[in-house]
Amino acid sequence: MKRPVLYLLGGAWLALSLAGAAQESPLARTGVVSEEAARVETFGWGRLITYFDADTYSSTDSLTAVAVIDPGKQIHPPHVHSEEEYLMVVEGEGTWSVEGREFDAKAGDILYAAPWDEHGIRNTGTEPLRFVVFKWNPRPVEPMPKPGENGS
Repeated sequence: MKRPVLYLLGGAWLALSLAGAAQESPLARTGVVSEEAARVETFGWGRLITYFDADTYSSTDSLTAVAVIDPGKQIHPPHVHSEEEYLMVVEGEGTWSVEGREFDAKAGDILYAAPWDEHGIRNTGTEPLRFVVFKWNPRPVEPMPKPGENGS
C-alpha cells in the first residue's frame, strides 16, 4: 500500500498518495511523511521503515528510511553498491565494518560510504540498533535555477 504524502499548498496541507503523485510527476516532491504513514517491512533481522523511495531532481535510486536491527543481527554482511550512502546511528550500539576494518558503532555516529566502498553495520548490543539511511545515485544535472532568475 502506498503511503500518503503531505504537501503544503496555499497554506493548507493536502494529502496525496504516492501512486497519484507518481502519475502526475515521476520525481519526488517537497513534502512530509510521518512515521505512521511510512511503509514498514519486517525481515529476519528487524524492520525497515521507508519514508521516501522516489527519484528526485538530482538523484535516482534514492532511499530515505530508518532500519531497526535486532540484537545480534545485521541486515547483510558488509557489501558494496553504486549508490552513495549516509547511515546515522540514533539508538543502540554495534560494530561498523568499513573497507575490512571493524570498530564500535554508537548513537551519534554518521557513516558516509562512497560508491563501491565496502561497508556494513551489525547490532552487537542487547537493545535494537536504529539508524537513518540516505542512499542515492546522482543524476548528471545542472543545479536548478532559483525561481525568478534567468527569466524563469
